[in-house]
Order: sequence, then C-alpha cells, then structure tokens
Amino acid sequence: MTRAFLIVLDSVGAGGAADAAEFGDDGASTLAHIAEECAAGRADVGRSGPLHMPNLDALGLGAAVQLASGVTMPGFDAVPQELWGAAEEVSRGKDTPSGHWELAGVPVPWDWTYFPDQIPAFPKDLVAEVCRLAGTDGILGNCHASGVPIIEAHCAEHLRSGWPICYTSADSVFQIAAHEEAFGLERLLKLCADLAPLLHARKVGRVIARPFIGEPGNFKRTANRRDFAIAPPAPTLLDWVTEAGHETHAIGKIGDIFSMQGIGRLWKGKSDLDLFEHLIRLGGDAEPGSLTFANFVEFDSLYGHPRDVAGYARALEAFDARVPAFLARLGPGDLAIFTADHGNDPTWTGTDHTRERVPIVGWGYGAKPIGLRGFVDVAASVAAHLGVSGQGPGRSFL
Repeated sequence: MTRAFLIVLDSVGAGGAADAAEFGDDGASTLAHIAEECAAGRADVGRSGPLHMPNLDALGLGAAVQLASGVTMPGFDAVPQELWGAAEEVSRGKDTPSGHWELAGVPVPWDWTYFPDQIPAFPKDLVAEVCRLAGTDGILGNCHASGVPIIEAHCAEHLRSGWPICYTSADSVFQIAAHEEAFGLERLLKLCADLAPLLHARKVGRVIARPFIGEPGNFKRTANRRDFAIAPPAPTLLDWVTEAGHETHAIGKIGDIFSMQGIGRLWKGKSDLDLFEHLIRLGGDAEPGSLTFANFVEFDSLYGHPRDVAGYARALEAFDARVPAFLARLGPGDLAIFTADHGNDPTWTGTDHTRERVPIVGWGYGAKPIGLRGFVDVAASVAAHLGVSGQGPGRSFL
C-alpha cells in the first residue's frame, strides 16, 4: 500500500530564516522559545515542566530545529529514528496561503497587497462596497487588530447597530467578525463570498468570516470560521494527484486554503482534537495511492496570535501524545510528513506570524537526514512517493 499523509502544524516554526530581519522577525523561533520558557518554569499553566514531545522528537523534531536555527531545545535529545530536516520558503510572505501553496509545489509569483497599519486601514471604495453588500450605513473597526480584542471593543456597538466588525493584520487579509444570531451566520458568509472577488483581484489573499456568539464581556468565537482564499496560481500537489487518478482527502482548513481545487473529500471538525480523529481514521481507511493533506490551526489561532506560551505548549504536547495512535494505523509503503507553514512565536512582539524555517519530520523511510530543503521539495517528495508526475520546481528528498 502506497499512501501519503502531509500534516501541517500551523505556525509551528523552527526559527533560523535567513531573511527574517526583512520581516522584523530576526531571532524569532517558535518551538525553541516555547521549549525554553517551559524549561524555565514560565509556562506552567495547565501543565508543568519542560516541553514534552517524545514521539515527534523520536522521529527527529529536536534535530530538525537544531538544523534550522542552531538551537538545541531543552530535553529534545533523541537520536532521530526517521526522516528529518528543515525547509525554508521563497514566497514573499509569512501567511497561510503562501506557506501551504509552496509546500504543495507552487511558490507565490506575485506580491500580496497589505493594508496600512493606520486608522482607517481600508480605502473608502472598499468600505462603501462592504456597506452596500451588508446593507449597513457603516463598518466598525477599520484597523489592524487581533480577533478577540477587537470583538471586545466593538461587540456592544455591533449588536446595537448591526454594522460588521472589519479588521486586518500584517497578513494579506480582510476579516469580518459578526454575531451568528444577531447578524446571521449565512448573511456573514454571503457577505464574505460576495466581497472576495473584489479583494482577490487586488491580490488580497483571503477574506475571512469570523463568527461569534454571546454578549459583551461573555462572547465566544465559533468553529464556523470560513476562509475565502484566492485560488492558487498553478496546479498544486492536490491537482497532480487528482489528475493521476488518485484520491485526495483534505482535513481542516485545506479546502479553504486551496479553494477546493484538487480536493476529493473534505473533513472538518469543531477542534483540532476532532481533526486528529479524522487523521487517525484515514490512517487506516484512506485508499491506496491517496493523499491526505491536513492542517491543524489551533496552534496558530488559539495560542500563537494571543501570545499564550503555556497554551501553545499544552497543544503541542496533546498533539504529540496522539501521534502513536495515527502511526499505528499506517503500513508498509506509507509516508507521513509533519511540517509547518510559517512561525508564530508566542514570545515575540506583536500578534502576527513570524518568518521562520519549518521542521520536516517523516515516517516511512527509516532514519534519513535530508538537510535544509525548500518548501517545494515537500511536494516533489510526496509526488515521487506516490508515483505521480510533479509539475513544480521542487526536488524529491526521498
């Protein structure tokens, strides 16, 4: 049985990016800094002691971080038993689409459009179009912000006026938060879908619907987030596999990130724990020759952006504890690759992604150091493993 599983731990960067200073991120290192905080006893909320990830470390995670950044993480001293290395990105962004597309063999060929960090952040014609589509007299926010604080700031006024809460970040995104009941979930999703073509034409990467429920001071963002992403500029690994007649499975945000191109079956869930259950099931049930492409977003969304070191550590340890159950479902001829799309160092300044190299650790080829590679080499390797013709610039490391 020859199958492939490409698993992205969203934002779990390994530091060391040669161009990090150009992004204001020189010295950022997500995994290493979390491990250092844990070892120093500064991440003991809901957990305690050094960061404990023995399963991924046994595959080669600690060695991958040391290769990427030159940093030895406290407690990560396993001799790698499987494929390990690190990768760096060439796309001029540290955002979700850039990282995933390049991992799937397609670097971004254009410069993204970013909104200025000022108030107001959005041009008047864009605000007018949002109002027209939403049927409102104005918008709230209109600035750079993180999701929870901006909802806190505008929740009461949003419920009173019905105006959508619009904000952006250092990424190429336009985000709209709205109350699922008072504003309406379907209305929010339609607003974002109708707005997306205009923003995609301006090379804004994503329009993101951010629904929430509750009241001022007691609200909660829901699992009904939806990303309306610009389509990849060329066929990706998912398309290569589909065109070769093989099945593809997407877990989590992959469907949104790739605009459903090349995706046969989509599996969603309310949490990363739900998504991991899909991964375990597909480890046993996925068809011969198939590709399963998974994204686990909560490292990024729940802990990276809010700069929650202890929460990030808890999530990493919980993920690692489930890895054996997944690997136990795999068989001879299978390949599993664990990697990331960018960094989001919770010890760093601000609330945005950080420019970092990413770890690559795999299962299925035995102890195999692959060195420092490009993101595109991941796609080339998966394609080679499945016997599919790769159409991108990458080189297989298998």
